[in-house]
Amino acid sequence: MSVYRLRYGTPEKTVPSAFAPKPLCAVSEEPPEEARRIAFTLSRRGVLLTLPINPLIGIYGFGLQMKGFQCRGTKKYIRPNADPVANSGDSHAPVPFFVTTAGFGLYVDTARYATFYCGTARKENAPGTGGLSRLTSSLEELYAVQNTGKKTEMVIEIPEASGVDVYYITGENILSIVSQYNLLSGGGCLPPLWGLGCFYRCKTEFDQEKVLAMAKTFRQKHLPCDILGLEPGWQSQAYSCSYRWSEQRFPQPEKLLDQLRKEGFHVNLWEHAFTHPSAPIYKDLVPYSGDYLVWGGLVPDFATPEARRIFADFHRTLHNQGVSGFKLDECDGSDYTGSWTFPNCASFPSGMDGEQYHSLFGTLYAQVITEALNREPTLSEVRNLGALAASYPFVLYSDLYGHKDFLTALCNAGFSGLLWAPEVRHARDAEDLVRRVQNVIFSPQALINAFYLDEMPWETHGCADRIRELFNLRMSLIPYLYTAFYDYRYEGKPPVRALVCDFEKDLRTHEIKDEYLFGDSLLVAPIIAPEKSRKVYLPEGRWFDFFTGQAYTGGLHEICTENIPVFVRENAVIPMAEPVEYITGRTCFEITLRIYGQKEGAVCRLAEDEGNGGRLLAFSADGPFPESRRYRLKGREYIG
Repeated sequence: MSVYRLRYGTPEKTVPSAFAPKPLCAVSEEPPEEARRIAFTLSRRGVLLTLPINPLIGIYGFGLQMKGFQCRGTKKYIRPNADPVANSGDSHAPVPFFVTTAGFGLYVDTARYATFYCGTARKENAPGTGGLSRLTSSLEELYAVQNTGKKTEMVIEIPEASGVDVYYITGENILSIVSQYNLLSGGGCLPPLWGLGCFYRCKTEFDQEKVLAMAKTFRQKHLPCDILGLEPGWQSQAYSCSYRWSEQRFPQPEKLLDQLRKEGFHVNLWEHAFTHPSAPIYKDLVPYSGDYLVWGGLVPDFATPEARRIFADFHRTLHNQGVSGFKLDECDGSDYTGSWTFPNCASFPSGMDGEQYHSLFGTLYAQVITEALNREPTLSEVRNLGALAASYPFVLYSDLYGHKDFLTALCNAGFSGLLWAPEVRHARDAEDLVRRVQNVIFSPQALINAFYLDEMPWETHGCADRIRELFNLRMSLIPYLYTAFYDYRYEGKPPVRALVCDFEKDLRTHEIKDEYLFGDSLLVAPIIAPEKSRKVYLPEGRWFDFFTGQAYTGGLHEICTENIPVFVRENAVIPMAEPVEYITGRTCFEITLRIYGQKEGAVCRLAEDEGNGGRLLAFSADGPFPESRRYRLKGREYIG
């Protein structure tokens, strides 16, 4: 396992690595022989890289992709876009990084809209008389034809550039390669325990009184909730943003924040970076902003230290009032819904053009807000991230709402150092709502975004008891999930990832985009309404139904259940906590160790939140429980 840097020509200065944290892995300047197969050409179009690849290898990654999974034979255009409509590479968070089943991954360090042709052939390597052997009117079959022969190439175009650095990453499997990419990014983020709790965003038009009433409802009905989010209505101006409390809707913000804090809520504020003329920081930002406006507001150049300081200093005043996090909206731009962002030809004081700034906007924005929060642990939201962003405590989300697309994105995000929440908003009926909540409970962020809903959606559909059970399940899983994030921070291992990451030798996993691993030990296979059942593929070995304890062997199984299909690896130890309604600095979880498949010798790994970094407890599951201020042993269950 190694990371190697190769330099071709003269790279641009404005690239993701110029703004990234210090890597947590060694980077060698002496690449192996196989990395030297990459060919570099400079033309009037920019940089061209070519790399021979086996036409049968699996290729994955390129950021938050909703419309496809296995990338072999596709073209990926790495462009930030709020509304991807096809499997083209457009994404809220595209990343110029891919990983293969051939023992390597490749990160291209550029902020340009690079294009990756994932398997194409030159004419001198023509395969002969292949192609479709029968007539068909199916467009899917016609365009699925891939007859490139035995010699194919990965072709990468980087426009405008005269050079580029690439990072060639080797490893024994996809998981080890992706983990090293995340360590190259500075390691994964480690949120606080409360950041993994249930998160509810209130309706945009809610005022101070209605927000407090919503908070009271959560506590009275014993619905777990750690974070309340306020949408655009908290500000006096929102498109563009003033970052000032609305005196009409929120006349006493300090009182509101104090009351919510006493009731156990953290508060997250919505915003975007386009700065309204009424904002207190507007005049100071004028010299450090781009030359185009968006919604009448400035576009701060977060690549300049001046804009970063001005923006962070002001947001620190909100943090000092009691705000624990922010939702950073609209930093992806759109080419399909009004083209409301700044043009690619825009120029910025740092020397970037609009194309480069689009690629870096969300990541730089997240950096600035992290500084504003004094680097205190949080788990916030952002609509765009890019390369080398694993260390930032922000989860991606979308205004799109296809459940199938959301599930594909959840499987894909882990390939590129990204976190994704398949957030829940409205639903067709109670069944649709429950299935969506089941999915979001087994994701990095248990987010209900009711920004256009007058009441809690489970009240609308009469299924509050079922939702309460799911929220309680989320709270029970927090020690397990926090341990997965501990591994993300220090080992680079994604807390949520596709099956192919861990089971690469099992060819059946190479195309599975609707099942994923949640931590090391849980396999999750959501059911999408109105379906009542689904086929679930389990890799080789013994697995146990998380809810019933029933044992399964590897293979394909038809699962019909009102629960979400979740399976536990044999020999796993799952620390299940007694659910609490919210988490404080004094919360001590009562833990039941569920021991699957073996009664002696099982090892439990349990990370403990210490405020600014975790502490790992590793111990024999049937031995003495270690001393801990966060966990107390309640009992053990032996399953299988």
